[in-house]
Amino acid sequence: MTKAIRIHATGGPEVMRWEDVPTPDPAPGEALIRHGAVGLNYIDVYFRTGLYKTALPATLGMEAAGTVLAIGAGVTEVTVGDRVAYAGGAIGAYATERCIAADKLVRLPDSIDFATGAAMMLQGMTAQYLLRRTHKVVPGETIVIHAAAGGVGLIMCQWAKHLGATVIGVVSTAEKAELARAHGAHHVLIGHGNLPAEVKRITGGAMVPVVYDSVGRDSFMTSIDSLAPLGLMVSFGNASGPVPPVDISMLSAKGSLFLTRPTLASYTSQRRDLLATTQDLFDVVASGVVKIMVNQSFPLADAAKAHVALEARQTTGSTVLIP
Repeated sequence: MTKAIRIHATGGPEVMRWEDVPTPDPAPGEALIRHGAVGLNYIDVYFRTGLYKTALPATLGMEAAGTVLAIGAGVTEVTVGDRVAYAGGAIGAYATERCIAADKLVRLPDSIDFATGAAMMLQGMTAQYLLRRTHKVVPGETIVIHAAAGGVGLIMCQWAKHLGATVIGVVSTAEKAELARAHGAHHVLIGHGNLPAEVKRITGGAMVPVVYDSVGRDSFMTSIDSLAPLGLMVSFGNASGPVPPVDISMLSAKGSLFLTRPTLASYTSQRRDLLATTQDLFDVVASGVVKIMVNQSFPLADAAKAHVALEARQTTGSTVLIP
């Protein structure tokens, strides 16, 4: 038997249950992993509340790091004993052990421990595709990053600064503003209500070529209004709720803007893309360009407490759950 956090109905943190489940055997193409650490991400909340649909009962969680215990027939990507990490694919990471498709696994460098590996995969790969592919940040640009003191935000601030961009970070508290500044944000705004005016002031009226917005409903229009003509609105999260339907004629009226709602799954659907994305991430972490801030940890059995803290915006950087 193994242990897992499962939900039998959608709702608040109280629906999460710490339960015994049978230890699975890896099917062809799968590997059995013993988790050393599990990553906490806002997408876990979306599945718990039912915003994102899944069959019930369900085990939450999108990323983890651990050791390969067994492999199924035909697996060539990993071998027994490998230290591995993953993010994305089917949910199910809130467990002491699980089976997962081996082509979703990457070998974890020896220099990266399990807690860091679990904390960096989903958030770090998200930062990579946003900064290097969705909009390829170049030196001299000024960009806006919402939730700049969160897990994705702190990685993006550091990485964007390294790429030569000027970062305008948006946070919710003075404490988080200090954290964002310490990790590369050149300008930090508390709250997004006055974002367009502040962006206009900072850029001398030029506005910005891209806004990275994981907040969703509450900040969508202020983000749109901060863009320069031909600018790109990257809506990659719904922390305040989903964005209502958009009249696309607004995009032309506001300067022939672009709008995208990207997902990590699309950017890493091919294994070659997964490996390239993670290699880029491992390189910037190993070199010290990006430091992964694991600022909170909870026992996996107390995952509900971690969800409460996350939803109350009481966390900064990354959070891991320890089996």
